[in-house]
Amino acid sequence: MAKTSSVEKNQKRAKLVKRYANKRADLKAIIMDQDRPMDERFRAQLELAALPRNSSKTRVRNRCEVTGRPRAYYRKLKMSRIAMRELGNNGLIPGLVKSSW
Repeated sequence: MAKTSSVEKNQKRAKLVKRYANKRADLKAIIMDQDRPMDERFRAQLELAALPRNSSKTRVRNRCEVTGRPRAYYRKLKMSRIAMRELGNNGLIPGLVKSSW
């Protein structure tokens, strides 16, 4: 089980990303638009830099929803390999069969 503080910090980051997503997208569109004047693009770049760092999408870490483990994360299942194996052995994931030979 991961530290509760790490999981909560990551959830806080995800909430910030959601809140600032539209503003970041608008500013990035202005910055990338070559037809706009240079000073307007530079001003948009400064505004983007003034936003909280944790509002960036890349700051959010994929974590297992069962244990909070940050590594060995399967995106489709939203859980780590260890949690998946544990639930699979208990028969809680439909279609998952333990292989042995």
